[in-house]
Amino acid sequence: MRKGESCLKRSQRRVSKKAKGSNNRGKARYILGKHHLKISRQRKDHAVKLARCVVQSNDLIAYEDLRIKNMVKNHCLAKSINDASWYQFRVWVEYFGKVFKRVTVAVNPQYTSQECSSCKVIVKKTLSTRTHVCKCGCVMDRDENAARNILFRSLGTVGHIGTSALDVGNAWGDETSTLVGENLLEQVMS
Repeated sequence: MRKGESCLKRSQRRVSKKAKGSNNRGKARYILGKHHLKISRQRKDHAVKLARCVVQSNDLIAYEDLRIKNMVKNHCLAKSINDASWYQFRVWVEYFGKVFKRVTVAVNPQYTSQECSSCKVIVKKTLSTRTHVCKCGCVMDRDENAARNILFRSLGTVGHIGTSALDVGNAWGDETSTLVGENLLEQVMS
């Protein structure tokens, strides 16, 4: 979007300068539509390629179940969030998870960046605070702390209905579902 933004602005100016109802305005609108289509296809292509790469290189994909529609209401971040196409990326990750039979888990985002990953105590901080410092002595980047919390929460739900793309046991506690969770936990801990 950022790359094609200048071209898009130029096309929009050309449309606005043409007389309403004229053939030239119709042609300019057609060109503007083509620019919008190209940008949307670029965004989709990037989301598909990145999602496929992420799913193929991991056995477990855990992500926050963010309400993107609510996040876009912030006028300062809306353009960047829409440009990154978070929702489209998530849809493709779930799709490729089913295709390649990988586990995809959406985790509740509540307190993931504020909860300490080592002692589970909630440490309040503002968005500008980028380092997690806890009383237990744990000091790390805020994003790394959140990533660890998301991973541990996702490992707690692996094997339950609706969280797994694998056709292994679900809420009945089959041996296969617990083995998948234990194997993933062992891989993460080592």
